Formats: sequence, C-alpha cells, structure tokens
Amino acid sequence: MPTTLVDERAMKALSDAVSPPGLLALCRFLDVPPAQALSGGCVVICAQVSEPGNAGTVIRTADAAGAGGVVLAGDSVDLYNPKTVRASAGSVFHLPVAVGIGVEDAVAAARAAGYQVLATEAAGDLDLFAADEVLARPTAWLLGNEAHGLDPAIAALADHRVSIPIYGAAESLNLSTAAAVCLYATARAQRG
Repeated sequence: MPTTLVDERAMKALSDAVSPPGLLALCRFLDVPPAQALSGGCVVICAQVSEPGNAGTVIRTADAAGAGGVVLAGDSVDLYNPKTVRASAGSVFHLPVAVGIGVEDAVAAARAAGYQVLATEAAGDLDLFAADEVLARPTAWLLGNEAHGLDPAIAALADHRVSIPIYGAAESLNLSTAAAVCLYATARAQRG
C-alpha cells in the first residue's frame, strides 16, 4: 500500500480532528445494497437519525450484539461523517451498512426479507422485557430521530410498538442507549 509522509500543517488540513492522530487513510466507500444489510436474525433501520455520534454508536452496538446489518434510511446522517466513523469504533469496516434508501422502502425491503418490524414507543403495545416470543423471530428494529422520535406515520409501519420500561425518574433513553437495550434483548431471545 503506497504511503505519503506529510508535515504537521498538511496533516491538520487533511483531518477534521483537533489533534490529528498522525495517520490518515484513503478508503473505498463501504456501504452495501440494502439487501446485503438485511441479513441475519436482527437488523436495524435508522429513520432520520441526525446525530453522527448516535449513528456510529448504533452501528457499533449492532455489531457487538451480533446484528446482521444497519440501514441508515431517509435523511439520516452521512455514514462517512468522521464523527459517525469514529463513534462506530471500526464497526463500519465490517458490519454491512446500507444508505440512500427511503424509510418506507427500507421497511418494505425488511418485510420482503422475512423480518418483522418493531419500533420503540413509550406507550407501546409490547413491553420489551415480556416480549421474548416476539423477539425470537427475525427482527428489524426501526429507530427514529433523537429529538423527535419516529414520525407517527413511520411508527405505524411497524408490526409492534415496543416500550422499554423506565424504572427511575428519567423521561426517556438516548437513541443509542435504547438501541443497545433492544438489540441485546433481541440477541438474548434469539440465542437463548
């Protein structure tokens, strides 16, 4: 692999980091077609997710939980945003991630691939911790925007709306935290 040495000024110009790590790489695009990201027992569809750190953390968490892939649907953040890539901690390099598909089309593709579609909602019809029978089936988690959640029309596309119990005084969970809880509950049900 060819390498080029550059001075500190050039490194700062090439990197968006305040303190560049001293090494940069030029990589090919990593995204895959939606059908390739929709494989395995569990996948994630991010609908209109706008925070790069959250998107990267969802990708990292999906990888850690053994999900088959992630779809960044609708007007979701750019997969190649440096903050998304950094937050994924390397998972963007080996977990299939699809981009450039509308949310409705992503849900339809998940259904065509044999997935049930579950969405999180505070007043959902299923309690996450009492849904093992549902979670044991191939599942596509539909996760919404950090500030606004899922648009009601998008949430209506789900087969079930699932609530995550909140036992303390917190009003809600951060998107990537909710994703982690849902993905690990699904992994436990599917591997149990």
